[in-house]
Amino acid sequence: MVSYIRSLRTEGKTLDEAIVEGAMTRLRPILMIALVASLGFLPMALNTGILSSTLLTLIVLPGLYRMAWRETTLGEPA
Repeated sequence: MVSYIRSLRTEGKTLDEAIVEGAMTRLRPILMIALVASLGFLPMALNTGILSSTLLTLIVLPGLYRMAWRETTLGEPA
């Protein structure tokens, strides 16, 4: 995008015109790349293994950590 804005400036466009035209010209390709990447990741995100590992990380792991580090009267690990 920066090189395109620079080329628009060398063609005589003002800075604001070059920035707006450069951003508008590059908007669709950038959005298409982001959409394709998101849609490509979707099957992996909905995979059972990914969901179960996320649940394990968010729910089970903190519980195991708490069980492993029960405080004694001195505040040290059991």
